[in-house]
Amino acid sequence: MTTKAVLWDLGNVLLDWSPAYLYSKLFATDAECRDFLDNVCTMDWHAEHDRGVSMADNRVALIEAHPHLEDAIRAWETGFEQMLNGAVEGTPQIMDALAAHGVPQYALTNLPAEWVEPVHRLYPQMAHMRDVIVSAHEGVIKPDPKIYAIAEARLPHAPHEVVFFDDRQANVDAARAHGFDAELFTGKAALSDALESRGLLVSA
Repeated sequence: MTTKAVLWDLGNVLLDWSPAYLYSKLFATDAECRDFLDNVCTMDWHAEHDRGVSMADNRVALIEAHPHLEDAIRAWETGFEQMLNGAVEGTPQIMDALAAHGVPQYALTNLPAEWVEPVHRLYPQMAHMRDVIVSAHEGVIKPDPKIYAIAEARLPHAPHEVVFFDDRQANVDAARAHGFDAELFTGKAALSDALESRGLLVSA
């Protein structure tokens, strides 16, 4: 089997992203921050943004239920850049090295529409991506099989010719079920090994 291209997840593969980076600054205590993220702006609530629901629409009911937290709820959109702590160690350099060797790179990301522009602006490696499949634009999120079918249709490579890296095992398993070569992202060392073993990256 010959690997010809790389398909990247973005969150916590390239982007070092955590809402706690922002909300730890907005709340006086860690307990208040954790309570807000566990019970108000939850990951299940945020998943609707990834599916394409606008943040403006999705926050209405939440603000009605928690009017005293309106500013914090609105900060989910306005404070996105403060949810970032730069890039995940090693990933930008590896993306740059692949680009220098002409390896085709693509992205498949669960991402709200409102955050697409900042991601492209803040991370120069996005320029290496020949196509970026954004869940909010497609109306479906990983690990739904439909998004892997969309990726197959968009990429000019057969799934078995593409290695996909994601930090969530469920997404990796779903990609494999669709025929993609897929690996769980755990850091730069394992990433380098996986790419070298497929002949896409040569160790220095």
